[in-house]
Amino acid sequence: MRWIELTVEEQRAYVMRLLDALEVTDRDKRLKVARAILYLAQGVFDECDTEVDVLHWSRHNIFLLYDMGIFTALLELLSMEIDNSQACSSAVRKPAISLADSTELRVLLSIMYLMVETIRVQTEDDRPEWIAAREAFKNELASPLYNGEPFALLLFTMVTKFCSMNAPHFPMKKVLLLLWKTILFTLGGFEELQEMKVRHRERLNLSPLPEDSIKVVRAMRAASPPASAMELIEQQQQQKRGRRSRRVLPLVKQDSLDTYNERDPFKNDDARDEEEDPEDTDSGIEGEVDPLDRDVIIQPPPPPPPLRPPTERVNFPKGLPWAPKVRLKDIEHFLETSRNKFIGFTLGNDTETLVGLPRPIHESVKTLKQHKYVSIAEVQIKREEELQQCPLTLGEEEVEDTPAEMLYLGMLPNLSQYVIALLKLLLAAAPTSKAKTDSINILADVLPEEMPITVLQSMKLGIDVNRHKEIIVKAISALLLLLLKHFKLNHIYQFEIVSQHLVFANCIPLILKFFNQNIMSYISAKNSICVLDFPHCVVHEMPELTAESLEAGDSSQFCWRNLFSCINLLRILNKLTKWKHSRTMMLVVFKSAPILKRALKVKQAMMQLYVLKLLKIQTKYLGRQWRKSNMKTMSAIYQKVRHRLNDDWAYGNDIDARPWDFQAEECALRESIEKFNSRRYERNKNGDFAPVDNCLQSVLGQRVELPEDFHYSYEMWLEREVFSQPIQWEGLLQNP
Repeated sequence: MRWIELTVEEQRAYVMRLLDALEVTDRDKRLKVARAILYLAQGVFDECDTEVDVLHWSRHNIFLLYDMGIFTALLELLSMEIDNSQACSSAVRKPAISLADSTELRVLLSIMYLMVETIRVQTEDDRPEWIAAREAFKNELASPLYNGEPFALLLFTMVTKFCSMNAPHFPMKKVLLLLWKTILFTLGGFEELQEMKVRHRERLNLSPLPEDSIKVVRAMRAASPPASAMELIEQQQQQKRGRRSRRVLPLVKQDSLDTYNERDPFKNDDARDEEEDPEDTDSGIEGEVDPLDRDVIIQPPPPPPPLRPPTERVNFPKGLPWAPKVRLKDIEHFLETSRNKFIGFTLGNDTETLVGLPRPIHESVKTLKQHKYVSIAEVQIKREEELQQCPLTLGEEEVEDTPAEMLYLGMLPNLSQYVIALLKLLLAAAPTSKAKTDSINILADVLPEEMPITVLQSMKLGIDVNRHKEIIVKAISALLLLLLKHFKLNHIYQFEIVSQHLVFANCIPLILKFFNQNIMSYISAKNSICVLDFPHCVVHEMPELTAESLEAGDSSQFCWRNLFSCINLLRILNKLTKWKHSRTMMLVVFKSAPILKRALKVKQAMMQLYVLKLLKIQTKYLGRQWRKSNMKTMSAIYQKVRHRLNDDWAYGNDIDARPWDFQAEECALRESIEKFNSRRYERNKNGDFAPVDNCLQSVLGQRVELPEDFHYSYEMWLEREVFSQPIQWEGLLQNP
């Protein structure tokens, strides 16, 4: 009898028999039953003719499996496998770990992944009972139902056990993918985050967001990437040819520059005009040679050549994509400077009194206030300060049990271990990492028992290994970004502790190391074999694989998986460094500018935006010569990145005078985080203020519960604790 011909009741009866069979003690029988469940979850592909049919039956079966309680049964089996000390010890002793060591784990994780991902994704033709099941499953995964903690914590434990070498046979790729999708399902993706942010701002009576950032980024167009090597060679040849006529027309270049920019601040620096930025010479991407800044313009026609083709200029959207923002701190600083200049004294944090200030200052303050933006984080920090100062009068804070709050509470005791483990895996999967004997082996669930013997098998395994690493990078980058964004919305200090653990675990140099490669070849990598993709491979006949077909790869121009990973890592780097002076200086010290500039070669708007943001925050520290050599990048920052109205990032006139005291800044932040955690999560929250009974009679009169066997040994206790202890009676007479 075929599965697709059975009635729903017959299917339920069959699943019930499978559920009973999962509880047998024989390991091989359990594995056979688990594989049968996996076959159902994959859509009984042997009975289907098209890929659409496979996906339809997969979805139908997964909701049926969830309704029958399969997920809970799988979770018990997974917990058993995690605690299987025999498998762990045998894996530790093995010289080489292969696919065979993790068969049971991989089958269980595959079914759970299919269930989480399928139920998570909503479609138009979902039945009402499926919508109810989705909400129930979401709440179940987020709640501390599994050993008193959310399901994600069990997966985090697997990650730390693997990285501490206690369980090297764990299939990390599947664990990380399931962990990412679980977090994505329970906490919500970026669109849900945006909606949550809007609701949160309404609750706090803050002004609405000036725009929907997701829509703005989607509407952006990519800027032209820096020039290719061939274009640069042609420009150099033109320069050489043009140097002969240089003396004849010595002022043409300056005239052209005057046409372009009447007050060019660099026009007198002829001596340094020929120099390249020393940091950029090794990057191989000197696409910043603006025709207006070089010696190419030596022909008589006065109008300068356009910066980009006319068609591109016509299509470019008018107006800036982002509304400008101003912080309250910026308004206070502006008024303080103005009062010092015009009146000679300041009024502290007063932003209303404008007496004695000239009219233009009034207009400036009005404009600044129009664009004033108060973030949720600022409100949370202010509220936390009030709670720290007045713990008794303000009472206890009401903390909403959101999924993010429950996850943070579970992660807090071992947070640093989780962060370090994820970064270890990211380092091991990075394409720039060298293979070391002491590094963790992330290929346990991709290497076969018998190594390949033919060229075709070797090529196939090589593609598989690269794809495997790419998926691990994708999962970790997406997971870290989601955690940072959700914790930041839930409470700023939850975000700060995760980001500080990341910084202390060298996340900033790790991400820069990741980008210090040929980023174009990484983005366009073809590490996939289309004919082996599911469900294509089970529905269609398998063509014969040859070395030529493997080399050709797929037909897509980009590897979207790698592009997604790159954007996520750039966003994490932005989150870690934003408004943090010491961390911005780390970007400068690690010479990130040429690495980031190379990433601008990828013609994708979102990726360029986050690269430009990172360049913007460090521009003032890179020096005048760098800014002069990179005018195209500066223009791109003006076009794409949000403006802070009184931020002079492009000039470096007012470079922050504070010394780069990394330790002091991070220590002050850590102190605030620890105060927050102790106030909110420690059991004896108000231990310093708890009432103390200091009446001798009431203290001695309290009834103390003693153990049942105390009367057998109380004489020994008296001898040991009282009679044998010398008492210094004179000490009682002395003043303390």
